[in-house]
Amino acid sequence: MLTFIDFVLPLILILLIMIPLVSAFNGKQSKSKVKKALMKHVFGFFTVITLVFVVQLFVKPQLYGADEVIPAVDLLTGTLAQGLGFLSAALATGLSALGAGIAVAAAAPAAIGAFSENEKNFGKSLIFVALGEGVAIYGLLISILIINQL
Repeated sequence: MLTFIDFVLPLILILLIMIPLVSAFNGKQSKSKVKKALMKHVFGFFTVITLVFVVQLFVKPQLYGADEVIPAVDLLTGTLAQGLGFLSAALATGLSALGAGIAVAAAAPAAIGAFSENEKNFGKSLIFVALGEGVAIYGLLISILIINQL
């Protein structure tokens, strides 16, 4: 059962990481200041993640059952191969979605331009946009196949 602190503490950490970016992306700052704010954001995010892992290594949380105390670490055991499998599934999905976003960002404006000049180009241009989205679907399919093998 989640306690109030289990819910509020991660929420506070997320807000503390996101607050510097609000002023950076309002459009009132120069690109160099936005880059510095983004680098601070990325550094802060990975610092918080590292601190969470360090705390998890040194403080072993306990799960309290009705009759006995069960260490949570014993419930979350797995092999290195399983961990790398989940990591590879996450990378397959994330990087394919990133690639699909880049492809659609290049193909969609070109498709709109081709359609605005000649209405007969709609079907042809839509195919190129759909091919870019297909990359994300293939990445998701690969990650599902990886997870099914674990």
